[in-house]
Parts: sequence; C-alpha cells; structure tokens
Amino acid sequence: MQENIVANAPLVTNDAVVLGLLALILGLVFYTSNSKNSACQKFYKYVPALLMCYLLPSFLNTFGIVSSEVSQVDEVAKYFLLPACLVLLTLSIDIKAIAGLGSKAIIMFLTGTVGVVIGGPIALLLVSAVWPELIGVTGPEAVWRGMAALAGSWIGGGANMLAMKEIYEADGRIFTIMVTVDIVVANIWMAGLLYIAANHKAIDAKSGADTSGIDKLIADVEAFEKENKRTPELKDFMLIIAVAFGAAGLAHFAADLLVPFFQQNFPELKKFSLHSKLFWIIVLVTSIGLTLSFTRVRQLESAGASKVGSSFLYILVATIGLHMDVTQIAEAPKYVVIGLIWMAIHVILLFAVGRFIKAPIFYLAVGSKANIGGAASAPVIASAFHPSLAPVGVLLAVLGYALGTYMAWMCGQLLRIIGS
Repeated sequence: MQENIVANAPLVTNDAVVLGLLALILGLVFYTSNSKNSACQKFYKYVPALLMCYLLPSFLNTFGIVSSEVSQVDEVAKYFLLPACLVLLTLSIDIKAIAGLGSKAIIMFLTGTVGVVIGGPIALLLVSAVWPELIGVTGPEAVWRGMAALAGSWIGGGANMLAMKEIYEADGRIFTIMVTVDIVVANIWMAGLLYIAANHKAIDAKSGADTSGIDKLIADVEAFEKENKRTPELKDFMLIIAVAFGAAGLAHFAADLLVPFFQQNFPELKKFSLHSKLFWIIVLVTSIGLTLSFTRVRQLESAGASKVGSSFLYILVATIGLHMDVTQIAEAPKYVVIGLIWMAIHVILLFAVGRFIKAPIFYLAVGSKANIGGAASAPVIASAFHPSLAPVGVLLAVLGYALGTYMAWMCGQLLRIIGS
C-alpha cells in the first residue's frame, strides 16, 4: 500500500515550489506575449495569453509533476488572493454604470440556468440510447442522482452540489464520477470562454450586438484612472496591500462568526449557501469593495490597484488550471459524454437567446460562468474582457448561489423521471 502511494506521488509536493513554477509560467507567458519576436506574435495572434496561463499549469497536473489533490496552492489562491483581488477590482467600479448595463445580463444568466436544468435530462436520455444501463436504476448508485448533484455545482457551487448529494442520496462512487465530469467538462468550456473573451470584439461586430453599455462602463473606469493617474510610490503599494488583505481578513473574521451562527440557529438556510464560508467571504469582500468605491479609497486605482488585483487573478487562473487533467476523459467516457452533451445544450441555448436579443458575447460568457464556475471563476472570465467588468461576474455568481439549490432540485426531479 505504501509503495503505491509513493509510486503515485507527484514529482513536486512542496507548495512553495509549486507556486514558484506557476510564477515562472506566468512570467514566461507575459514575456513572450509582449515580445516583438515574429514567432511569438504569430502564436499569440491565435492563442490568447490568458488561455496559456490556464493551459500550461494543466500539463503539470496531467504529467504528474504536480498533483491538484496534494497541492494546497489553489486553496490559498481561493481563500486569500481571490478576496483580495475582488476588493481591488471593485473599489474603482461605477455602480451607476453597472446598473446601466440593463436586463440582458440577467436574461443571459437565467438562460444559462435553464440550459443546465433541461440539458441534464436531455443528455441522459440521449446517452441512454447507447448505454441503456444508465437508466432504470433506483438505488443510491443511480446516475441521475449523481447528475442532480452536478446540477447543483453547475448552477450554484460546491455547497449546492453537496446539498444535492444529500437531498438525492447519491452514493460516494457516482458522486466522485460526477466530480470528475465537473472538472473535465467545465474546464474544457473554461478554455473555450477564454478564447471567446480574446476575440469578443470580432464576435460582437459580426452579430451586431449593442455593446454601448459595456463600452461606457469601461470608458468611465479608464477615464477616472487617466484623470487621476500618477506614478505610484511605495506607500501607494503598501496602502493597496493594506486595503486588499485588510478587507479579506475582515471578511474571514466575519465569516468565521456568521457560518456557525447560521448553522446553529438557521439550519434550514443551508440551501441558500449561508453555511458556506466562501459564500460569505465573496459577498463580504464584494460589499466592502463596492462601499469603498464611494470613498477616497477609490483613488488607489490611479496608483494601480486594479493591476495588482489582476496579478492576483492570474495566479488564481493558474491554480484553476492545475485541476485540469485530460487523461481523466478516458477513465469515465460515457459519463464525460453525458457532461459534454449537457454542456453543449447549455451553450447552444445561450447562443440562441443571445442572438435573438442581440446580447454582447460578454453577457453570454459571464452568464454561463456565473452558473458553471461560480464566484471563483466568473470574475476571471469577466476580467478577461476588461478588469473593470469583474464585479459583474461576482454579482451574477452570488445570484447563482441563491438559485442553485432550487433549480438543481428541479433538474433532479426531471432526471428522476428519466433515470429511474
């Protein structure tokens, strides 16, 4: 048993080394993507730099150099860098401009939710024509039970997924399989969204989408930065760090009090993700950042607050990439096929509705990722369009947490009809 553990151990287990490797990868991507070398310019003309920041770390995991199961770097990024990043990306935002984006963002988000709800049952029905053993099972090992849990993840987040596991009594095996499907399929779509983000102007121009609201929001933020821009000093960077990690620390402190309070006094509110520490941290740091946007602290943007926040975000992108292992596709092909068809329905519905209402591709991308990825990755996709758009992704992701349990439960009922 001990020999198997050693044999399967990754080459690098020290998280300091893992973080160093990720930093080197990010440095390499940024250096080459800004190089005047003709080969580099041709390469990055077709392959977005942000996509490389995501894919290259996945090779570390795929080839056993680093293990996403052993390394805790992603937890550090999720619980420390992500909250700090969100504060810095939101403190310069214009709330009125976000409100002026209109209803299309909400429409696309809800379309993505509906795509998950109906996509699961349709995918199970289609795949069962090839593998009929996937349906007709009523026990805890039933595929539909695991899919109901996956629906919780794809509409809300991890807390919603665990809630659906308990509600529909999925056993450990099918749940683990669906976690694998989640990682593989969601990360494939993540790569697709990063590519879309890099080419959004051409896509919107071709579709004739009205991007005036988004353009105004970006222009307002850039104008504010330009008007107040100055050469940052050491004190500016220290203040930026103080605000970022101070707000993150405050959110952690409050979350440590709120989670047990709601667990003890309001157990029924678990379905709203109010028992999740990450949920409270995301909500609190976003609220702090938005509050600071009305104060003089907003002037830190002129010293580069959003750039510091974006650097944290790129580290988060790299740690998310560590979870991608393309070899997992071969381990559970029929389940991955279900996931791919499911995701395809979600995407097709988004494109259809987006084309009908002429929504900018940004709304499709962030509306999808607010469902599929939640607060950890929705701001990544949003900021891939422009750093000032990150709060839109966060706000929609929080909405996904709220709807996740209800809509996933509905999806589970449809899956039960087909699968049992």
